[in-house]
Amino acid sequence: MNTPLPDDNGLWIRRFHPRPDSRVRLVCLPHAGGSASFYFPVSRAMPASVEVLCVQYPGRQDRRTEPLLDSVQALADKVYEALLPWTDRPIALFGHSMGASLGYEIARRLEQERDVVPAALFASGRRAPSAHRDETVHLRDDDGLVAEMRGLSGTNPQLLGDEEVLRMILPAIRADYRAAETYRWNPGPPLRCPVTTFVGDDDPKVTIEEAAAWSTHTDGPFTQKVFPGGHFFLAQHQTEIVRLMAGQLEAPARA
Repeated sequence: MNTPLPDDNGLWIRRFHPRPDSRVRLVCLPHAGGSASFYFPVSRAMPASVEVLCVQYPGRQDRRTEPLLDSVQALADKVYEALLPWTDRPIALFGHSMGASLGYEIARRLEQERDVVPAALFASGRRAPSAHRDETVHLRDDDGLVAEMRGLSGTNPQLLGDEEVLRMILPAIRADYRAAETYRWNPGPPLRCPVTTFVGDDDPKVTIEEAAAWSTHTDGPFTQKVFPGGHFFLAQHQTEIVRLMAGQLEAPARA
């Protein structure tokens, strides 16, 4: 049975550049503290064959007043349900940092519960699910959390210098960090979809070896691309990353 597509004003899914004739959809999952708008440039840059769906988590921007979710599993359940109406054509997943863990859990749900094998999982700036580190940034006070964000250079410095804005965004950022840092891999069957990892060669959050361990989480093809830079290397290498993803996705789109 075909499920009607939701309108573009849904809570979870943002379609900045509708491409009704596309043959594949790329779901973009933000990092901790990130929002759907972070991926607006990626959506704009993708070719006409790839429609981009950007996920908006609760607690930010137009969802600022909604209850926060502070576990990857809870987020995965919600995003998975929101994505089901969009699986009428091939779907791929792209997540950076926490978003990569989330993408993995969504891919698991799609494969195991719906027998929908994603066209690809692109895991950026994140250790493999089985490569655990003990991290406690979410337990720091507000100053410690802000210091972490400044060190990673993924948040607009003007926002971090505005006390009123900080009061609004810090609860969501803390919830995201709690979700990312308390995530634990539950062993199970490997994915069937292709997995591609992107990693910065100077990323304090993940080593090249920890990123390469994603290869153990799929029976499909695995590739890894290393870029110069730290945790937010993708900001400097967006054109190349978009080109790599589009090249991989356009092949099944033409099939």
